[in-house]
Amino acid sequence: MNNGAVDLPLGVAELTFQAAGDSLVRRTILPSGVRVLSERVPGSRSATIGFWVAVGSRDEQPAGSGHPASFGSTHFLEHLLFKGTRTRTALDIAVSFDAVGGEHNALTAKEYTCYYAKVQDRDLPMAVEVLADMFTSSLLDPAEFENERGVILEELSMAGDDPADVANERFFEAVLGGHPLGRPIGGSAETIRAAARDAVWEHYAANYRPQDLVVTVAGAVDHDRVIEVLQASLVAGGWDLGVAGTPVERRSTAETSLAPGAPLTVVERPTEQVNLLMGVPGLVATDPRRATLSVLNAVFGSGMSSRLFQQVRERRGLAYAVYSFAPGYSDAGLFGMYAGCAPAKAPTVASLMRAELERVAEEGITELELTRATGQLAGASALALEDSDTRMSRLGRAELTLGEFTDLDEALRRIGLVGIDDVRSLAADLVSRPFSVVAVGATDEQAFRGVTVDAVASTDVA
Repeated sequence: MNNGAVDLPLGVAELTFQAAGDSLVRRTILPSGVRVLSERVPGSRSATIGFWVAVGSRDEQPAGSGHPASFGSTHFLEHLLFKGTRTRTALDIAVSFDAVGGEHNALTAKEYTCYYAKVQDRDLPMAVEVLADMFTSSLLDPAEFENERGVILEELSMAGDDPADVANERFFEAVLGGHPLGRPIGGSAETIRAAARDAVWEHYAANYRPQDLVVTVAGAVDHDRVIEVLQASLVAGGWDLGVAGTPVERRSTAETSLAPGAPLTVVERPTEQVNLLMGVPGLVATDPRRATLSVLNAVFGSGMSSRLFQQVRERRGLAYAVYSFAPGYSDAGLFGMYAGCAPAKAPTVASLMRAELERVAEEGITELELTRATGQLAGASALALEDSDTRMSRLGRAELTLGEFTDLDEALRRIGLVGIDDVRSLAADLVSRPFSVVAVGATDEQAFRGVTVDAVASTDVA
């Protein structure tokens, strides 16, 4: 144990421990390097299972050393694993889950890819078998490859028509600069059009191996039974689990040095609202100040009592949606603010949001705000854990990124240690970092010159 959290060293094959709420967490590293984590939740009648690899959009590479470019391969592969295996067609895979009322899907993120399903407890062996078949034995059929290219291009077009999606992609690019985390997760129309099946196949072969696979299950789960079905399914898919393997090392969690981002990016579009995003580089996922950041985010921009909501919406009626957010990755992070508002109001909203963050940095927060934030985080965390999806994802994040499992009691203990001075100090740190503004809508760069400290970076018309 480490301050109430449980370390997950890659060199320990078996771990078993109780977590908050009397759930039982078990972790097994198989001789092949496959990692299996489960959380058995009392009273649950369903289970959510995920097959993870620690490969995301940030890991794609340009062409070189005899290898084709892999840009777009992660997202492409996520789609293709549903298109059929040596023993199942795409329809077979869909029917397997539809016939039992289950859910199945996948997600590509910046640092991982996950294929998951939620089923009744009696159908968990089936979910293990089908996901394992997809993971080990996908054909990446050339005809399906071309069909799916069109599907992905339509998906990207849909996102490109959504000003909020455009603003989000440009915000990551602006804040993170040339860092791979700044690239869009789904790729671009250009990279998807250019993607070759050989590159995607090479990406698949290089990253979907026993030492890469992490399986997490939460809910009504029998850990030993999952391992039994999993190993049989992986062998049936052609994996040789008799070969000893070591799990791939986790990413470095040392904070990277980011090149200065773009201070202002305006994408002009004839929309009724401006989608406005502002922020700075934030904290990495393992930074010990993440609990403080959670409190800061709760006070500043999470919920109807937050400062942003009160200042921008309630007192002035300048926006309908306004909030803050703070994603963290292995070696970088962001702290951002969002508002959707009329073009004429956007400069005022931008100035208010920035001024409010500076006010927290200078004056701090009140005891009442601290108490309210602590209660909000405690309640929201507890309610989220009513869902086995959240617990399954928590196991995956613990294993892939954090290297420790933190249950609800420990998370709340850490939040309870946060003081007013901690919040003010962190806000002051964030305010000192390079600031970026992204606006998508019927506006122009001139409107925001008073909001940014640095010179204007770029203006696009799309």
